[in-house]
Amino acid sequence: MEWDRLISDIRLGMEEYHDPERHTRSDFQRDYDRLVFSSPFRRLQNKTQVFPLPGSIFVHNRLTHSLEVSSVGRSMAAEAAIILRERHKGKPWVEKISNIPDITATACLSHDLGNPPFGHSGEKTIGTFFSEGPGQQLRDGLTDAQWADLINFEGNANSFRLLTHRFVGRRKGGFAMTYSSLAAIVKYPFPSTLAGKKGKFGYFESERALYERVACELGIRRFDDGRFARHPLVWLMEASDDICYQIMDLEDAHRLHILSTRETADILLNFFEPEVRDKRLASMRRLDDPNEQIGYLRSRVIGELVGACASGFADNEEAILEGTLGTSLVELSAPTLRKAYAHCAEVAGSRIYCSSDVVDIEIAGNRIINYLMEVLMDAVMHPEKNFSRLLLKKVPEQYDIHAPGKYERIQAVLDHISAMTDIYALDLFRKLNGHSLPQV
Repeated sequence: MEWDRLISDIRLGMEEYHDPERHTRSDFQRDYDRLVFSSPFRRLQNKTQVFPLPGSIFVHNRLTHSLEVSSVGRSMAAEAAIILRERHKGKPWVEKISNIPDITATACLSHDLGNPPFGHSGEKTIGTFFSEGPGQQLRDGLTDAQWADLINFEGNANSFRLLTHRFVGRRKGGFAMTYSSLAAIVKYPFPSTLAGKKGKFGYFESERALYERVACELGIRRFDDGRFARHPLVWLMEASDDICYQIMDLEDAHRLHILSTRETADILLNFFEPEVRDKRLASMRRLDDPNEQIGYLRSRVIGELVGACASGFADNEEAILEGTLGTSLVELSAPTLRKAYAHCAEVAGSRIYCSSDVVDIEIAGNRIINYLMEVLMDAVMHPEKNFSRLLLKKVPEQYDIHAPGKYERIQAVLDHISAMTDIYALDLFRKLNGHSLPQV
């Protein structure tokens, strides 16, 4: 693959209006700004990241997580771009490298837009509704590819749909993002039929042609089995996401007293070589507030990981452009960083993700999403029922619940539910069960 093609400011749905002239803001900066001012991005503030949304103690939600990932991604991409610009100095397209930080920041900002409410368990709940729940009865009349989309429902694929689908009343091309920004969010560039045991894929059957158009224009390599190589900047987006959720979940666990200050500090200090560790510990002890102490170490750890991943990206540029890199940028970092990161993952699995608060929100979210899925699917399949007519009035007009195709009606329901905030989903659940009534 070639950087000259991979960095393209052509916009989906606006190809005929492409303007190659330079403006005050680049088209990639416009992508970023367009997302910041969008409704789907604002809704992330009321979607769970891991822990229940804050009461008296602030923890991360999808919005703050996305902003932090974007900040880390921009820094990582800027470091990598410095190396690449020097390496490719003199080539006629080298100035395009300067856009890498903006494209990466935009991809990071949008990577979670398609995630449903109630954290990562929301994705699993939607998929299992079809694979082992009431949704099994909807199998008839769907192709194998369409059914694979449903039983493997994937937030990353839904993000691509959200940005590219022409919802009712919207313009062609959805958000009309640049081809490069769109390609940079697709972590798993293949359809659901190739998802495998992990159930990961990058685009639904309904958006397959759109992704293939983008990939073709950018010169993204396609393999014999139908998979595409990743757009190179996906590696930076993925690393930024990995760093933020792993390290910030640790900080949230400390604030919620799931982990003590001593435990959290020891985990974070493991990221540094012995000769540096003592300096970090001494600097931490100059602070009196335990939250500030952990915040200091967290910032230093992220800085170490950002530098390591940027170097790993630049060092493996050839394999990335060939589409043959087989490991994450974090795993390419120095042994001390890899070992400490793996320990973070172990602690998260044994102490954080199984904590009572996290499990409680997963159980509640599972019940709420399953119920909403069941009643809304029944309504779109049987709109002639009296309750269906009432319920469908509450579905926003942008979702095509009256589409002629069964798959399209199912997708309209999934579009609606995945766009819900935790608070809206809970409120609708209560109202439909008669547990909450409007004030009279």
